[in-house]
Amino acid sequence: MGTVMENQENSTSRINVLIVDDDKKLCRLVKDYLEPMGYDVDAAHTGTHGLERALAGDFHVVILDVMMPEMDGFEVLKRLRKESDIPVVMLTARGDETDRIVGLEMGADDYLPKTFSTRELLARLRAVTRRAFKSERHPAPNAMAQSLILGDLQISQTSRMARLGADILSLTPIEFDLLICLVKAAGRVLTRDQLLDAVSGRSYDVFDRSVDVHISSLRRKLGDDSRNPRFIKTVRSAGYMFIDPSSQEL
Repeated sequence: MGTVMENQENSTSRINVLIVDDDKKLCRLVKDYLEPMGYDVDAAHTGTHGLERALAGDFHVVILDVMMPEMDGFEVLKRLRKESDIPVVMLTARGDETDRIVGLEMGADDYLPKTFSTRELLARLRAVTRRAFKSERHPAPNAMAQSLILGDLQISQTSRMARLGADILSLTPIEFDLLICLVKAAGRVLTRDQLLDAVSGRSYDVFDRSVDVHISSLRRKLGDDSRNPRFIKTVRSAGYMFIDPSSQEL
């Protein structure tokens, strides 16, 4: 998959997209728009079939509707994440905030309301596939230089694994990238825009607060308390800061 992603960056290879949606007209519109842009698009019209295709097929990204017969998008995402970290863009009816939050917390990489424009869909797909490509690049040979240790939190950039004490943290790709970004800037406040730029490489709408959802999920997995944080501190009207353990020593 990394080779294909690299070819995407060089515009020499096509990207395989699976859209899982019971709206056949929408699937056709997406297919007709994306294929001239360098994407090969397949469709599944039930959650069950979509999950089977996503796990069995050689796809690079999944566009997943929330409301579907047999199995809804959340259940598809839940089962998919047990076996695959393929990028997933969720489609939510009317851009419902609850759907967005649930989807992001369950491991979706991005979301779009079903009123999306085709240009926005293309931008989001480019962003999530670019991010997946970056995460699959071969690491530097010096593994020690790719390790970060702050107290009992250990992060391996080489294997993209984070461990808290003896426990391995189950992080989504975005959560891992956010953690890396925060840890490298320990003791300094990072704005939402800085965090979004670091993990996505794309411009977000000014009202896009998905970073807050990802930070909330990351905190929960770290066992952190936003009111009395051990790791990630919210700085009102500014952003987030990873607490430097050395600054807490007596």
